[in-house]
Amino acid sequence: MHYGWVVVWLTFFAILIAAGIRSITGIIMVPMEHEFEWSRSAISLAFAINLTLYGFSGPFIAAGMERIGIRRMMVYAMGLLVLGMIASLFMTQIWQLHIIWGIVIGMGCGVFLTVLSATIANNWFEKRKGFVLGLLMASTAAGQMIFLPFLSYLTETYTWRISMSVFIILAIIMIPIIVIWMKDSPKEKGLAPYGAIEKDAKQLDAKEDQKNPISSAFEVLWIGIRSGPFWLLALSFFICGLSTAGLMGTHFIPASTHHGIPEVHAASLFAFMGVFNIIGTMASGWLSDRYDNRWLLFWYYGLRGLSLLVLPYAFEQKSYAMLIAFAVFYGLDWIATVPPTVRLASDFFGKERGAIIYGWVFAAHQVGSGVAAFLGGYFYETYHSYTMTFISAGILCIIATLFVLSAKKRPASSKEAISA
Repeated sequence: MHYGWVVVWLTFFAILIAAGIRSITGIIMVPMEHEFEWSRSAISLAFAINLTLYGFSGPFIAAGMERIGIRRMMVYAMGLLVLGMIASLFMTQIWQLHIIWGIVIGMGCGVFLTVLSATIANNWFEKRKGFVLGLLMASTAAGQMIFLPFLSYLTETYTWRISMSVFIILAIIMIPIIVIWMKDSPKEKGLAPYGAIEKDAKQLDAKEDQKNPISSAFEVLWIGIRSGPFWLLALSFFICGLSTAGLMGTHFIPASTHHGIPEVHAASLFAFMGVFNIIGTMASGWLSDRYDNRWLLFWYYGLRGLSLLVLPYAFEQKSYAMLIAFAVFYGLDWIATVPPTVRLASDFFGKERGAIIYGWVFAAHQVGSGVAAFLGGYFYETYHSYTMTFISAGILCIIATLFVLSAKKRPASSKEAISA
């Protein structure tokens, strides 16, 4: 077995833990309101800072991985997450929540939830990249959802601090595993990337070693901002973040409890959604290797928008049948947008710049996430309802379909000019 698959599964479980840490925000929001008497918008602001910060860290994390290595970055980030969660057990002021969850945990999550998947796929695989990327993004989906019923039960039965302690233990266990088995590149094991020719792999390694990673991140950004496809991908991914992690990841469970659905039931729905998220993301990776990625994104955004327009009605009716149907439908679509977006970034800007371009595009995704996380709490306090938030997100998803179809494929000569 090629060692790349060992790296993939190790990365899968590391991302699973980091995504689980990020997802706990939906469970601890209401208990923090009751314990500390903080407003929902103030709590949402901390999570908005978290989402935005780790999004903008993506290109620099990609550069840092080139400079000091993937393994070290993963170890440092996991340690940062442990530090942040331990500190959060003792916080008493809202500004402490903003620093711990907004900055410390935001930076730690950024290493695992931004460009790591794309970097692993590019470094270790020449073939089956779409499948690998879909698998790793599925771990993001799974981590955000499958832990929630158990964590919700612990929170209701004991306290949110017990729920957080579960992740402290998991993260501590993960650190030595990364140190022992994680490798930065195939050449550490004397291998070529999976499916690559040895000679070509050595030439690529030599070329990458000559790059200045920090300046490369800004050079690629400058290339991107002068390109129409970059802005179209960034705008569509802004809407993607707004309609997923920022909105559903932060506010789905609080919105459910607002409509009288017990938190454990809401968390179970969210976990059920996560099962189909894994299926949808892996299927999207497979499809992205075979079909026009622009049309894949068109259907993903369009169907997501329609489902969000129906969600307020399902909440008002308290229809578990409709909510289960929504969980299946929306779950298949949640992170399915990532593999086609990564592929389009590489198609337009070349393999070498694809991961960094995706890092900048992902920054737009997280700005959207941060906007939705904060405005969801703000609109709830203003209107005592989430209806406007869900409907606005649905309309924006439908608008995103126009952005992705407008990203016309370039002729081969133009692609070569961008990659030069």
